Amino acid sequence: MPLTGPMRIADGADRPHLAPHVRLAYDQARQRHVLLTPETVTLLNGTGAAILQLCDGERTVAEILAELRGRYDRVADAEVDAFLAGLVAKRCVEVTHG
Repeated sequence: MPLTGPMRIADGADRPHLAPHVRLAYDQARQRHVLLTPETVTLLNGTGAAILQLCDGERTVAEILAELRGRYDRVADAEVDAFLAGLVAKRCVEVTHG
């Protein structure tokens, strides 16, 4: 069941994934990743793209955070949570519980 309210990662068992109408792509002209919806193009920084590449519906939020910690010196759980919550609110990311 997709999450409709604010996202929580307290137990880390939620499994985020891109909504069916959303694509993550690399834009050669802009030399950066973009999030494509039928109506918008959102430019992503490297960290945002890394987070979304891990949102495959198989990994839990806890596993995504662990993977990010292996790549980066500092990973703020609250920042990742806020990033994903914003995309859930825009209906770009859906979350399956457990």
